Amino acid sequence: MSSASSEPSEFLAVVILGASGDLAQRKIYPALFALYCQGFLPASFKVYGYARSTFSPEEWGERILSRLTCRYTPAADCAAHMQSFMEHGVYRSGSYSEPSGFVAMREEIQRDAGGRLVHVLLYFALPSTVFPEAANMIGRAGWTGGPGFTGWMRCVMEKPFGRDLESFRRLTDELSGNFQESQIYRIDHYLGKEVVQNLLVLRFGNLIFEPFWNRHYVERIELSWYEDMGVGERGAYFDRYGIVRDVMQNHLLQMAALIGMEHPREVPGGVRDEKVKLLKSFSTALSEHCVLGQYEAGMLNGERHSAYTDEASVEVDSHTATYAECVLWANNARWAGVPFVLRAGKGCGERKTEIQLVFRETALNPFAGESGALGSNRLVIRVQPDEKIYLRVNTKRPGLAWTIDEQDLQLHYQSVFSEQIPDAYEALLLEVLKGDRSLFLRSDELEASWAIFTPLLHAMDENRVVVEKYAFGSMGPTGIFKP
Repeated sequence: MSSASSEPSEFLAVVILGASGDLAQRKIYPALFALYCQGFLPASFKVYGYARSTFSPEEWGERILSRLTCRYTPAADCAAHMQSFMEHGVYRSGSYSEPSGFVAMREEIQRDAGGRLVHVLLYFALPSTVFPEAANMIGRAGWTGGPGFTGWMRCVMEKPFGRDLESFRRLTDELSGNFQESQIYRIDHYLGKEVVQNLLVLRFGNLIFEPFWNRHYVERIELSWYEDMGVGERGAYFDRYGIVRDVMQNHLLQMAALIGMEHPREVPGGVRDEKVKLLKSFSTALSEHCVLGQYEAGMLNGERHSAYTDEASVEVDSHTATYAECVLWANNARWAGVPFVLRAGKGCGERKTEIQLVFRETALNPFAGESGALGSNRLVIRVQPDEKIYLRVNTKRPGLAWTIDEQDLQLHYQSVFSEQIPDAYEALLLEVLKGDRSLFLRSDELEASWAIFTPLLHAMDENRVVVEKYAFGSMGPTGIFKP
């Protein structure tokens, strides 16, 4: 039931828990509308928003309509598409701590299905601390047994999946009473980004890269995530989790796994097996190999920004890190001795996510005495913004002198491709509808990820790691490796 060609005897119920939150309204509803405009949703479907907040139908409609965009529809037809999409949706308020709201929604879905086979895409757009309680109420309301639904049920769950290895295991055990592992789609939206997916083609679809994708030619691998904004309205959440849990243990580590893994038996089906092997080979993150920072007041683009401890809902004496730079090593034959440098920071001087493979210097440099200098070759994968992939090479500048310069051989997405670059949530929700879990996180994958960072996180929680200050608008405190 992954496209409009599905049999009309089937009915799709998309249930969004936490529908009143920022994630649902900023990402999930627009992604569903994009799939609807492209014909990827079945003819018989309905979106059921569920949260504690109360809205009138008019208020709810205005909130969702304000978030939808016309990326896939002509402007003249967009309003009609939006109205048609909204006719497929409702909003219901209820509690996560008792089953009556879920009983009412189950009965409503079954009435709407009218005897057809019911498939349920259940999206947990909630803090992971609420997952077990909501899952238990769903089970008690008869969604997963007894008078439950007749088709498949697939549960999409957002990070963070716990706070450390122990809490992740506990969360997994609590959810197992209501959902099978095969039903759970743990989402890391970076795996849905176009350039991140293209890593697989770049590595394994081009013979030219394989010979030097190893320790003999690569000096280091850098994975950087910078934001030029503070925590904003997420202060309460961020102060509890920090930059390592929010970005490094998931987004950056996932990209590191794709960069470093061995050749999969198939794509995408065999990718997760190889990612797990690579993650299990990583050394534990040590405080002596990490630099932590917290932004203080500073200037960016002529505007003054507050210190982290002056942000709303942040403790005034908080030691939470808003910047982290950690170095990991993979204990395997391909990458022995090659540092994986992971950086993530808020309140920095630019917004950018990219991966760099920095290659070793040229041996016996014949141009050492000439004007200019040979820089290190770099393969750069820019994930966002302005998606591109480029190879930095040394070249002679035109003229009679031997002047050496660095230039880029690049694939610039906006220049080369006329197609729309889909949002990551569009790509991942389509995979859920197809029942393909290849781009989602397995439990053993998260076990390996948490094992890498849990000792460091415990030391940070106990304030045993120094957190340096850096000015908002800078690129963080002094790090271990700087390009």
